[in-house]
Amino acid sequence: MTKLQTAISTANARRERELITPEGLALPLRIASRGSRALALLLDLFFLFVGFVVFFTMLGFIGLNINLIGGNTQSPALELVGIVFILALFFSRYGYFLWFELGARGATPGKRLLGMRVAARGGQRLTTEMVIARNLMRDVEVFIPAFFLMGNGFDAGLSGAAAFVWLAVFVLFPFCNRDALRAGDLVAGTFVVEAPRAKLQDAMSLAPDHSQTYRFGEAELSVYGEHELQVLESVLRNGDEAAMHEVAQAICRKIGWDMGRGDEREFLTSFYAALRAHLESGMRFGKRKKDKFS
Repeated sequence: MTKLQTAISTANARRERELITPEGLALPLRIASRGSRALALLLDLFFLFVGFVVFFTMLGFIGLNINLIGGNTQSPALELVGIVFILALFFSRYGYFLWFELGARGATPGKRLLGMRVAARGGQRLTTEMVIARNLMRDVEVFIPAFFLMGNGFDAGLSGAAAFVWLAVFVLFPFCNRDALRAGDLVAGTFVVEAPRAKLQDAMSLAPDHSQTYRFGEAELSVYGEHELQVLESVLRNGDEAAMHEVAQAICRKIGWDMGRGDEREFLTSFYAALRAHLESGMRFGKRKKDKFS
């Protein structure tokens, strides 16, 4: 192994963590690197900028046509275009990050391209409050001081220097803690982790079909939702025998089954396939179960 490979391996090992779920299960994960997070933010800002250009060009074209047809720069229609412009600027600035991080993937397009997602540090489900808190803090961390400096901040003397220091403190914040947390993550109780692109179904399709080994009824499958399905998927993908045993025992206690040790993978594979089919069937009829509490 070369020195470069050794250095990369050591850096990756430093980012390894264990997440304890509310059920008491230990799931391995890796914290996203600071460089990857910065690049993801730049990608998202680029996507936003391209969207701004396309949308505002269309608005400008509409406004120009209204002006040429009506010949009145104070017409209500032209004022409406201006209002739409302001609203689009506001909602795209806040709505972009909120919309994607509140989705099932918990990641913006920039994060998804680089294989990352937002997760709750306590192991629970990522909540709306968490996502809102971490994104509102982005204004305080980056946008407000950056807009000030891009305006007349550098010519504002002491206030400009204060804005620069403010921005520098928040930009350097992820370098001052081992989990690369920014201030928004600290306030919201979140962090950004690597999300492997591998699909569990592809790996499971190579294994024998165990769907006939264990059969589960409506009562057994109705106790869990999408969140628990994702946890089960992570456990199966990781392949840790101890974790699979813990999960299998937890499921058996929940559904009232009794299973001996040694058949955990086959049991969990069957339960995963049955639960996924059950949830997908419900979604086709407009019924969505996000977790065991819903």
